[in-house]
Amino acid sequence: MCRPVRPWPRELGVALFEKSRRGYEPSETARALAEQAERAEQALDAARVALELGKQVISGTVRLTCTDAVLGSLLLPALARFMPSYPALALELVTSNDFSNVSRRDADLALRLTNEPPEHLVGRRLAKVSYVVCARDDGQDRSDLARQSWIAPDEAMPEHATALWRLRELPGVTPNYRCSSMYAVAQLARAGVGVAAQPDFVLRAHPELKALGPPLAGCDTELWLLTRPDCRALRSVQTLFEKLSEALMSHG
Repeated sequence: MCRPVRPWPRELGVALFEKSRRGYEPSETARALAEQAERAEQALDAARVALELGKQVISGTVRLTCTDAVLGSLLLPALARFMPSYPALALELVTSNDFSNVSRRDADLALRLTNEPPEHLVGRRLAKVSYVVCARDDGQDRSDLARQSWIAPDEAMPEHATALWRLRELPGVTPNYRCSSMYAVAQLARAGVGVAAQPDFVLRAHPELKALGPPLAGCDTELWLLTRPDCRALRSVQTLFEKLSEALMSHG
């Protein structure tokens, strides 16, 4: 059975669509309704699967956002340890540096490196992360960092802790390679084209990288798993939150 959309705003007392230069777009209320409808559909699917299997099943879709560096070196190995036990749980991954993914309800969970998590989100501190200067372990003498080919984040990350450290400690160094993400910086370092400052977990994940000194002063940060308060009641989100926290804290 089909029903016109137009009467809905009058019944609800709110506008579901807003006119813009690009045409009509869904309002925040419409987005929230769509999200709740999707949750309801997921709950029905979970009930159907549970009836078929004769037991409670964690199901649904959870959207998780993180940076590409965290994705490759931390998140994916952690997911591989427990996700096979939840075949009815679907995961959508979004790589981004922006907390607004969660704030705008575009994501349910955020795995972030930060010392100042947003106050409107709730979560758990999983680990302390240090940065070190590293390079491919190829036997070359790289003791004089000022004379090395440097790989660094580009102008999209001018306030990154490692960029500020380099400007402070090695003011005469101009990077030979600039990248739009820390993941790309790590890949160039792994290829052996120069030195780079990377999180300690990247070196643990890629043993071909060798630390060239102690952790960088003033660059320590924290790894947080964050969500919105309204997501804590969702079994799918809460299950992933707990399992991911456990996996990352035990292998930090």
